[in-house]
Amino acid sequence: MNSRFAGKRALTVLMLATAVTGCATIKNLFNDVKKENIEPPTPLTELTPTLNVQKLWSDRVGKGAGKSGARMLPAYADGKIYAAGVDGTIAAIDATSGHTLWQKHLGERHGFILHRGKNSLRWAGGPSVNGDLLVVGSLEGSVRALDAGTGAERWHMQVSSEVIAPPAIADGVVVVRTNDGRLYGLDAADGSRKWVYDRATVPVLSLRGNAAPRIADGVVYAGEDNGKVVALHLTEGNALWEQSLSPGEGRSEIQRLQDIDGTVAVANGVVYASGYHGQVAALIAQTGRPLWTHELSGYTGVAIAPTQIYVANADADVWALDLRTGASAWKQEGLKYRWVSEAAAQGDYVVLGDQEGYVHWLAGTDGKFAARVRLSKNPIQSAPVVVGDMVYVEDIDGEIGAWRIGK
Repeated sequence: MNSRFAGKRALTVLMLATAVTGCATIKNLFNDVKKENIEPPTPLTELTPTLNVQKLWSDRVGKGAGKSGARMLPAYADGKIYAAGVDGTIAAIDATSGHTLWQKHLGERHGFILHRGKNSLRWAGGPSVNGDLLVVGSLEGSVRALDAGTGAERWHMQVSSEVIAPPAIADGVVVVRTNDGRLYGLDAADGSRKWVYDRATVPVLSLRGNAAPRIADGVVYAGEDNGKVVALHLTEGNALWEQSLSPGEGRSEIQRLQDIDGTVAVANGVVYASGYHGQVAALIAQTGRPLWTHELSGYTGVAIAPTQIYVANADADVWALDLRTGASAWKQEGLKYRWVSEAAAQGDYVVLGDQEGYVHWLAGTDGKFAARVRLSKNPIQSAPVVVGDMVYVEDIDGEIGAWRIGK
């Protein structure tokens, strides 16, 4: 194992391994980590901003993702921001003013002790919004649908394992990814199960995180822990194709890590995805056949711009690749080992957070730093949410900030 799986990410692997492997394997993994040259975060240099960034508001919703390891991010719809936390809090916020419109608390847990009279729901997947339907999943495998306007519960459904990725909603179907590798298609009206896809094999050891499913033109696209992208029929759940991005090769379990945990993006009939210890690839949406591949190990997903895609590699260097060919346009090493979040495209810029709570804007033309602000001192692990000239960012403790970019 080398330095690209450093610090707390190595610790996450050990914690996960404790739950799924035997003592001998744990010892070997621990020895691998001890031998690793763990690099400190690259210091930030002084910056003269070339982009005007104005903070509009900040607020806290519950306890965010906390120590769950989930990369929770807010959702935007109809002028509102929706956010949830592992303490059972879920809220709707006015996206412009930051005013809380409604808030619910549906569960609380401290350590292993449940408080009397309160359930144990700990939100970790979502929230996701479609029309007036708000859906969120929990570490207990409970999927809840709420009225987006009021927070009133509409239905709930129990699935097989924890939900740590936002569900996808389209055409009357809610698609939920569970941590045991299954994909569920639920009826958006009442939560009843329409189908379940359980053919994916989950490796003995994997990164903490799941790729959120994506729906486009009646097809579900999902990245899996076995390094494959799969396409499913939305209403039936049958597999249309699968394509491997990460071979899962190496002498140790850590070297064979091959997850696709970040965003699988779909645009103009092409699916874009990134695999750990694998490739960034552009796949034809109808068949899964690669248009191009670029050797690059990434632990986050890809962000699409009109002519480029942005992705961070396993050292947290940020790359821009040509959308049509996959050729490298630029590489920004100024965030190396800062364990950046998934990126988001915002006009002529790419925006992302880091482990020390900073939010960075890079110029899409050459990758140079254009602006920097600080949300908090806590890690930002989820992708920024971009809505026009606005961006919303959440850290792992539930702190949410809203900024507007200008010239």
